[in-house]
Amino acid sequence: MKTAFDLPNSELDEQERKFLEEIGEHGWFNTRVFDPEREEPDFSYSTGIFSSTGFPEIVVFSLPKQVSHDILWDIYRDVSGGKAFPASTKIEGIFGNHDAVFLPVSRNKYRDYLGWSRWFYDGDEFPCLQLIWPDPNGRFPWESDFETKFKSDQPDLTKSGWTDLRIRP
Repeated sequence: MKTAFDLPNSELDEQERKFLEEIGEHGWFNTRVFDPEREEPDFSYSTGIFSSTGFPEIVVFSLPKQVSHDILWDIYRDVSGGKAFPASTKIEGIFGNHDAVFLPVSRNKYRDYLGWSRWFYDGDEFPCLQLIWPDPNGRFPWESDFETKFKSDQPDLTKSGWTDLRIRP
């Protein structure tokens, strides 16, 4: 798989070199996107998890900066150690006492949300999963009793939409 590590150093600017140094040292990099003028929620996404471990990159919305970073680190350590997190399945332990769900991100969403990852992989030929968190009652955004005050905190990045989901317990 071709990545930005294959580029000659002379073609990289300082920011790109630092980005690659972080991935080289830690195995991945966390990008935080926060713009108070955007109507969309803030989010964090990984770059390098797929090239380091074979597990898809991850995007997660509306969590505090340190919380999202720590969760992505924990997932990176787990998948580096061989743990599997199947998509479209409720997963225990990521959010303490509440389940989480990984859903495949549609490639037509990559341009809007995964800029550095697209640069690193030289396009959209890499998998990415959206990490979905539940409301305080353990309900997910596609469930009818999900708390409405959290509805806009996690946009649906799936290809066919949350209304057609089949989540395995």
